[in-house]
Amino acid sequence: MDPKQRQFSIWYVFIAIWLMLLIQTFVTPLIGPKELPYTEFKKAVAEDKILEVAISQTLIHGRAKEGALGDGGDLFKTIRVEDPRLLEDLEQRHVTVTGVIESTFWRDVLSWVIPALVFVGLWWLILRRMGQGQGTFMTVGQSKAKIYMEREVKVSFADVAGVDEAKQELQEVIEFLKTPEKFQRLGGKIPKGILLVGPPGTGKTLLAKAVAGEAAVPFFSISGSEFVEMFVGVGAARVRDLFEQAKKRAPCIIFIDELDALGKARGIGPMAHEEREQTLNQLLVEMDGFDPRVGVILMAATNRPEILDPALLRAGRFDRQVLVDRPDKVGRLAILKVHARNIRLKSEQDLEVIAAMTPGFVGADLANILNEAALLAVRRNKDVVELAELQEAVERVIAGLEKKNRVLNKMEKERVAHHEVGHALVALSIPGADSVHKISIIPRGIAALGYTMQLPTEDRFLMTKSELKNKIAVLLGGRAAEELIYQEVSTGAQDDLLKATDIAKSMVKSYGMSDKLGQVSFERDRQPLFLQTGQTSQGDYSEETSREIDCEVREIIDAEFERARAVLRRHEPTLRKAAQVLLSKEVISGDELKAILSESHSGQGAPA
Repeated sequence: MDPKQRQFSIWYVFIAIWLMLLIQTFVTPLIGPKELPYTEFKKAVAEDKILEVAISQTLIHGRAKEGALGDGGDLFKTIRVEDPRLLEDLEQRHVTVTGVIESTFWRDVLSWVIPALVFVGLWWLILRRMGQGQGTFMTVGQSKAKIYMEREVKVSFADVAGVDEAKQELQEVIEFLKTPEKFQRLGGKIPKGILLVGPPGTGKTLLAKAVAGEAAVPFFSISGSEFVEMFVGVGAARVRDLFEQAKKRAPCIIFIDELDALGKARGIGPMAHEEREQTLNQLLVEMDGFDPRVGVILMAATNRPEILDPALLRAGRFDRQVLVDRPDKVGRLAILKVHARNIRLKSEQDLEVIAAMTPGFVGADLANILNEAALLAVRRNKDVVELAELQEAVERVIAGLEKKNRVLNKMEKERVAHHEVGHALVALSIPGADSVHKISIIPRGIAALGYTMQLPTEDRFLMTKSELKNKIAVLLGGRAAEELIYQEVSTGAQDDLLKATDIAKSMVKSYGMSDKLGQVSFERDRQPLFLQTGQTSQGDYSEETSREIDCEVREIIDAEFERARAVLRRHEPTLRKAAQVLLSKEVISGDELKAILSESHSGQGAPA
């Protein structure tokens, strides 16, 4: 029998009480004494049909002469009514009269027990909801960490790719868990806490599981938000219980995901969160208190290390930070190969093309691309996944799903075609801009009516001032094309304007690329300071400087818009011809656009 089926439930008590009430209501009248109205009882007394009665405070029970009450039996009962002459009438008819003292024990017990049971049952349900099945007061403060024993952790470093530097940093943690005496021989101590820092989706949780799998030790996994509850003190109790359980199973690894939910800096914000701060204080105390020689390694992950409390990051707590960054091209290829183990590919060489197409993608994005490609291949009734499905999956992740049912009228399609060709022509004409891979006027995603896909030739970690200006010019090429062809603009360039303005603001405020304002940064990376009123500070510069920043941003945008417009004026015939080709085919490649551009130049007899 399943142990879960033998557990006691409060609902059993409620069902039993309900059955007792049903029996009392429907069954008892069928087998009990006959109920008589008081007037019939008085009439029976007057006709000398009653032998004996027992009178209580509320009822009169009695026995009549045989057959006197018909087929209903000789026993009866009736409601007692205040009747001063009742005893006289009974004495005159020589009826035996006795008194009954009612016991109120069960009535009193039920009047107290049933409300108490209802209250306990409701409270038990509330605790069950809060504790996810932990339904007693004693279990509220217990840790809710998922415990994976060494045989259950089946993830190894072979399942983690693209983060070779992070794996090297964690290799000595594995060696310590396997052979702690190797480090203790020279007096070395392993770091108490290891903080995995990186953007979302880079594989921080997977890396922590791989460390536990390689070391073959138990793995405690819990989210930072699971410590914080509505009751003050519950989170601190769970932290204590977590470390006590870990010490019993040492050597082991404790992993806290999304540490910023628990370890946010104290004293920041208009209101203090007493429960969270108490939980954080308890975590700090536990990290100070446990002996590293025990073999308990605390690992945590966050993508917002700048908001963590400084006490967490000091030496002796999380004294080592491991960066799990976005992978480069080689790392992306390795990640794709890991996720492609169970996918039937036509050629593994296709993965190299996809790795080159996806700069800035993290491991979760790459896994999603392969899954989308496999689903597309199944939908198209193919036996293997080909490059076409992989490229379509990349476009789905970048721009969203195709919306072929979003029908544009002829005028809108023509405007979108000129808009997208404008982007692509500016990108082809400006030296140093990313190459154009594909141009489409098929609507995608929520609001995109078309898109131009550019692919960088290599991974970049620094960008120059001229390269940023090139990006702005390409973004404004669509609006410049609309203005050149139709002598007016539309709302289609909204997203382009937002991106261009963000780049220009960053150039002026963050990167010190302003000719007028000089090498000064007007943005800070740390959290805003909260005043006593709870309002954020307005910055470290004057209104005059703010006005100059606005003017400088506008000048950069205007200059690059004029640059894009000048490029398109030179290539207006190509713009019109390429737009017509795009309207007829809906999708053209960058090579096709280059061929149209070369053909136009050869017809004009002058190079671009």
